[in-house]
Amino acid sequence: MTHTPEAPPLAIVSAMHQELRALLPLLQNARRVERAGRSFHLGELHGHPVVLALSGIGKVAAATTTTLLIHTFGARALVLTGVAGGLAHGVNVGDVVVAQQLLQHDLDVSPLFPRFQVPSSGRSHFDADTLLADALAAAVQRCLDGAEALLGAATVHAFDLEQARLHRGLIVSGDLFVSSAAQSAALRALLPDALAVEMEGAAVAQVCADSGVPFAVLRCISDRADDSAHVAFTSFIDAVASAYTAAIVGDWLQRSA
Repeated sequence: MTHTPEAPPLAIVSAMHQELRALLPLLQNARRVERAGRSFHLGELHGHPVVLALSGIGKVAAATTTTLLIHTFGARALVLTGVAGGLAHGVNVGDVVVAQQLLQHDLDVSPLFPRFQVPSSGRSHFDADTLLADALAAAVQRCLDGAEALLGAATVHAFDLEQARLHRGLIVSGDLFVSSAAQSAALRALLPDALAVEMEGAAVAQVCADSGVPFAVLRCISDRADDSAHVAFTSFIDAVASAYTAAIVGDWLQRSA
């Protein structure tokens, strides 16, 4: 049976448990609904009806979660938050990337179709909603400007976040945790415009595009997608990314009509 909330909610999807845990205590009038082995948390954040969910790792899990959010819970827009590996030079640990476009870097149906193209859509790049991405980018910048107050001076110093920057552009996704310098170099050669790499965003983008639902993707850079990625990834999520997620989402919602 389809669950119909009183008003169409905003869907906020976290890629990792730590980020979801940062948002759940802020949820008012919370109730949990189970669907397809997943927990969906409905309620209000800063006066907005929302549904919070964990995407699961990888493109299939993210696509399934997104489909449920849209067609079972009636999500009117979707924001995916999480961490990513920095690809482009100058995209460093502690920076935040707000996607303008997303692409699946491991999709290759050539020679039948051009590399990276989704055959059913005739395109490889999926555009994030401009207004939503703009609003999130503004929230990100305010969060970065106040990083020391948010995280504490010790954490900012430990992760060298003093010069953390906002970036906007292409994020690429694939069912592979990119964790070597060789893998990163290969992706940069194939996709020189890519700022960051992760495992879910482009799948979310494709489902939202198919359903006509606006979306945005927000990624904190946890590592440089190189040989130290597995070490930086875990510590960064625990110390930085979860706090960023709660602060950025809160700032965005409080300023949204």
